[in-house]
Amino acid sequence: MTDQAVTTPSLDTESLSRWMDAQGLPGAGERAQARSLTGGSQNELFEITRGGEKMALRRPPSYGVEGRAKVLMREARLLKGLAGTDVPHAALRGVTDDESVIGSPFYLMDLVDGWSPMGAGWIAPFDTDLDARGGLAIQLVDGAAKMARVDWKARGLEGFGKPEGFLERQVDRWLSHLSGFKFRELPGLDETAKWLSEHIPSTFEPGIMHGDYQFANVMYRHGKPAELAAIIDWEMATIGDPLLDLGWVLVGWPPEGDAMKHARYLDYAGMPSRAAMLEHYATVSGRDVSAVDYYVILARFKLAIVLEASVARHAKGEADERVARFGPIALELMEFAASLSRTTSYR
Repeated sequence: MTDQAVTTPSLDTESLSRWMDAQGLPGAGERAQARSLTGGSQNELFEITRGGEKMALRRPPSYGVEGRAKVLMREARLLKGLAGTDVPHAALRGVTDDESVIGSPFYLMDLVDGWSPMGAGWIAPFDTDLDARGGLAIQLVDGAAKMARVDWKARGLEGFGKPEGFLERQVDRWLSHLSGFKFRELPGLDETAKWLSEHIPSTFEPGIMHGDYQFANVMYRHGKPAELAAIIDWEMATIGDPLLDLGWVLVGWPPEGDAMKHARYLDYAGMPSRAAMLEHYATVSGRDVSAVDYYVILARFKLAIVLEASVARHAKGEADERVARFGPIALELMEFAASLSRTTSYR
């Protein structure tokens, strides 16, 4: 959800406008104006203007529509569930799985006025004001903490995920995934898998988890002080253990992650300490963070395998050269997962 136009969209705005009329959306009787936006790798995104208001339309790409459509409808359900909570998100305006409207299922949401570090890195004033930049990190972890405290059952999200046995399934699930494309050794894989299997936290409180929670998947308001505008890209969201989102944030966090050479895509200068991040998360979420190392190790293990899938496709000539940069990142993540498993005080 950015404001960068890229191409003239192929979107039936006449049919869309009739549907918007039926939904009681702004601009009754007007024909919606549309333009294509960047801001998502898994779906197509459009800016829709009607009735003096701007919204964002999200639909599956032209390939693999059936599978992507199911994920899209899950996203819409989650956004509906978040309505009225203090979790920063783009409010859902409408959703349909009726393909006769524009040729695929889609949903409409608010267009967020903000910026993403993934698109431009740190922008002014955060590019030079390190104190202000630190606030971005606190806001990042604040969003995860607010997600973790949502009463998901009261929000109509029963059946959205399978929280029972969530942690117990993780290692086998990701090892099985890896077996489908493994083409090289990942040093530390077996050691990390064994440690994770033997150190599963005895209890956890299920909650909403994003599944890919990091700077790349949030947007901020313009200017300081730092303020989270919206959490975006909910494709991997489920009901599981929200502490894994915290682990995802801390995958390469200073000072413990300072030795990583490949896994960071932003300058972490000015970031608050890991201890400060944990303290804020615990205060806002009300959750015990004493087992955080387990979740950091699991996040590194999982992310290494996710990236390795892309590396494997590149090795077979099925992905472009940009994917090649994931090769050393996957190796580093698994190496650091194993290293932390040897040194953590969590037992």
